[in-house]
Amino acid sequence: MWFDKILLISFVLLPSCICLDTFTLNQAIKDGDVLVSGREIFALGFFSAGNSSNRYVCRIAVNLILFYYVGVWYNQISNQTVVWVANRDNHVPDTSGVLSINEDGGLVIYGNNRSFPLWSANVTLSSPNNSIAKLLDTGNLVLLENEDSQKVLWQGFDYPTDTMLPLMKIGLDRRSGLNRFLTSWKSKDDPGIGSCSFRLEPSGFPQMILYKDGAPWWRSEVAPWVDQTWGTATTLVNNADEVSIMSSAKNNQSNFSRTVLDESGTLGRFTWNDRAQKWIEIRSVPIERCDFYGQCGPNGNCNPYPTDTIDCTCLPGFEPKSPTDWYSRDGTDGCVKKKGVSTCRNGEKFVPLESKKIPDLSRALVNMDVTHVSMKACEQECLTNCSCIAYSSSDKTGCVTGMGN
Repeated sequence: MWFDKILLISFVLLPSCICLDTFTLNQAIKDGDVLVSGREIFALGFFSAGNSSNRYVCRIAVNLILFYYVGVWYNQISNQTVVWVANRDNHVPDTSGVLSINEDGGLVIYGNNRSFPLWSANVTLSSPNNSIAKLLDTGNLVLLENEDSQKVLWQGFDYPTDTMLPLMKIGLDRRSGLNRFLTSWKSKDDPGIGSCSFRLEPSGFPQMILYKDGAPWWRSEVAPWVDQTWGTATTLVNNADEVSIMSSAKNNQSNFSRTVLDESGTLGRFTWNDRAQKWIEIRSVPIERCDFYGQCGPNGNCNPYPTDTIDCTCLPGFEPKSPTDWYSRDGTDGCVKKKGVSTCRNGEKFVPLESKKIPDLSRALVNMDVTHVSMKACEQECLTNCSCIAYSSSDKTGCVTGMGN
């Protein structure tokens, strides 16, 4: 009988649905309310991480302490999947939370104390009374100047959490200085900012770098990233205004695909399978030892399929910097030039290396001029600079010349 009462109470307290995709100054989203996008693809509301679908039953039965956040999740998927969180490091300690538009026209989240917001979008308008918040079918929460305006004053897509959705940009706005990148949750039950991030690094030639505990963990050149697509069509913009990547859909399932950075430092691409009623992983990185950043150090090459105990080798003309560590299978110190090798403009030559990942591009020079795309032209360009130690050429990256010692 007691169990029946719990089920009845939990049913009464289930979140209600605001059948609108917008709210204004005189409206608010409270705990239990859900804002739904126009085509009902995404929903926004308060949630508690880890056990959100059963939070009312758990609270009544065992009196769990739960923290509440404002987030966006897939409305049509029964397994609640949160893709964006507003107040990641400033939770609401109880069900008193309210998301509203304040007197300045900006978005804020309040707890019990309505004088001090727990989170704010930091927007101040000259005419604040007309601003309107809208949840788009892309999963983007936007703040518009007024109901008839398409001018976006603020958007959640500019502040990603652990998930990249189609039409969301990752990269740097060079005009405003806004840098958009993914950051992992602290844990599966805590959406606070974790120790892993995934960024587009604009120095040298743009490349994607995954960081863990502040150190590079995995790296990919932007061109292969764009080409591989991970199940989406991904484009690169690199001009005076911005450097960014953005994925868009190839099919009607675009809104049900996502790239997620988890707390362990794994970046995965997922798509929703209606028949199986679960997320299917398309690809994830890093997977094998050679995926990890700097595994064999400077001028070292990592063999993912070693035939003996040594899976790091030095590039031609180089030798291990720390032979003892090297043969103990610790190649992180890398390799140094062998004594007596040729010097610049004194008998040097290039050795072709196939099926190798292009080195870190932060110190590389890239020439996209089509006349430099050929390997021969790229070689001549490298020979004119004594700091150039390697070159590569393709129609996607142009002529890439690596600088080093």
